[in-house]
Amino acid sequence: MYIKQVSPIYETEPVGCGEQPLFLNIVCRVATSFSPENLLYLVKDIETKLGRAPGSHNIPRTIDIDILLYGNKSITTSQLTIPHPRLKERAFVLLPLADIASHLQHPVTQEGIKELVLKVDKGGVYKVDSQWSRGEL
Repeated sequence: MYIKQVSPIYETEPVGCGEQPLFLNIVCRVATSFSPENLLYLVKDIETKLGRAPGSHNIPRTIDIDILLYGNKSITTSQLTIPHPRLKERAFVLLPLADIASHLQHPVTQEGIKELVLKVDKGGVYKVDSQWSRGEL
């Protein structure tokens, strides 16, 4: 597996998570021969090694890695849903995704990433420029 592309950083105000510092968000485009299930196992292992406790949701955490898309596949298992079930609702995901892969389409709805960005509320999400200051969206 190797990283092909990394988006700019976006700073996000926490929502529904209590008192927490701002989040930093990026999207990576990777090439892999791993199956979706093995990729999930790998990212969960990375999260654990970086200090995330398994099952920690809506609490402060050091890292959160999600698999947003896997080619144009739609996968639903007890452990994994691709595309990510809240992809269309999350500006902090859609904006960096559009920066590196605006040509993609949602595999289920066939909506383009550009189209989804236009529909989502972008409040509280700020692009970080190279000097670590909030940029205009």
